[in-house]
Amino acid sequence: MMRLTAALLALGLLATPAIASAQLVERGQAPRPEFAEDENLQAVIDSPLRSDAHRARDVYRRPFESLIFWGLTPGMTVVEIEPGSEAWWTEILAPYAARTGGRYVAAWIDTANPQTSEAARNARAALEARFAADRATFGEATVVDFGPQSGVGLPDQSADMVLVARAFHNWAQAEGRTDRYMAEFFRVLRPGGVLAIEQHRAVEGLNVAETAPTGYVPESYVIQAAQRAGFVLDARSDVNANPMDSRDHPFGVWTLPPVRRSSQNGRTLTDAERAHFDAIGESDRMTLRFRRPETPAQ
Repeated sequence: MMRLTAALLALGLLATPAIASAQLVERGQAPRPEFAEDENLQAVIDSPLRSDAHRARDVYRRPFESLIFWGLTPGMTVVEIEPGSEAWWTEILAPYAARTGGRYVAAWIDTANPQTSEAARNARAALEARFAADRATFGEATVVDFGPQSGVGLPDQSADMVLVARAFHNWAQAEGRTDRYMAEFFRVLRPGGVLAIEQHRAVEGLNVAETAPTGYVPESYVIQAAQRAGFVLDARSDVNANPMDSRDHPFGVWTLPPVRRSSQNGRTLTDAERAHFDAIGESDRMTLRFRRPETPAQ
């Protein structure tokens, strides 16, 4: 039975809290007992208040296992970078903060920048309106400015965790953007605070300038950028790995679910091709945990 369980875990077929525990132990990072069975987190993930479309993606994004790995605990101030209009992580993190006495902050859209589009401003306003209309679910969730000019609109050392999900391929295409943002994340995190990363993963050794437009970046690109900012790599996990993802897709990562792009620039997938890419599922992703050191580097 133990061998069968191990095999299923290796294949990613058991989407339970045991996955996170098994992988943390495998990498020498024992799970902390105080949050290994977080009932508040599981209740939020299982809540019918989350959209059906979001809950259907749990099999690929593994929210419980990922947040356990990153070290989410009750009472934290969590900053999510660029949640987007879909607000996938927001539907989990904001209600969790409301339940446990924490604080959720979405860092999204630089309203002070005159070049910010009206569509972007409207998208941010819609998220703010959603929070205001349902304080029972979202508590005191707020939105602050975020962008290359404003940075993160929060005071120094005011956050316990900063989560960045699927953004580095965009930042890598603008010179200096990644380093600018990493420095901001370091600034707003308290000593000991966590920088949590989920990102489409390119094959190691490839040039990020070539992979980023397809949605993927190498792990080393993210790790080195974090270390330049002063972060320490605390642990990595394969909880979101997908060995079926060859990364060789006609329309980049957006060929795969959930976007499922099927036509672009005169190229249209056949039904067989569409079925093939759907069978792959969502992308192969790195899952990394960095910390701001407790004391400055000597």
